[in-house]
Amino acid sequence: MTPPDSTQSTLEHDPFVIGLKQRLPEELRDSFSDEQLRGLRSALATRSWARHKLDLRGTFSLWRTQYYFVVIGGRNKRNLSRAQEKLSMAAKAGAITLFLFFSALLGFVALYVLKSALGIDLLPNHSLGLWDWFKGNR
Repeated sequence: MTPPDSTQSTLEHDPFVIGLKQRLPEELRDSFSDEQLRGLRSALATRSWARHKLDLRGTFSLWRTQYYFVVIGGRNKRNLSRAQEKLSMAAKAGAITLFLFFSALLGFVALYVLKSALGIDLLPNHSLGLWDWFKGNR
C-alpha cells in the first residue's frame, strides 16, 4: 500500500475543489482525476485579472441577516467604444474649462482685493465690497 500523496490531501482540503464538488451533481463529484482538479483550479481559481488598486470588501449584520459589500476600483484596461471615447473627451474638456474658469475667477478676485488694498480706485463711487468684507473678517 502506498502512502497518500501530499497533493491528494491538499486537493481534498482546497476551498476551490470543495466548492466545485458541492456545486456538481452527485454522480460527477468523484469522476475527476487529481490532474483534472488541479487543471480546473489553476484555470478557474486564480484570478490574477481581478487585482484592483482599490479593493474593499466586508460584511455587516443588520438584525438577523448578514450582508456583504464590495468596493473595487482601478485603471480601466478595456478598450472604449467610440461613444465612450467621445464622452470621455467631452468630460475632460468640461473639467479643463471648469478649472480654467474658476482659476480665472479666483485670479480676478485676488487682483481686485490687491487693487483695493493698494487704494487704487478704477471706478469712482463704485465698489464690490470685497475689500470691506475681507478687512472685517480678519
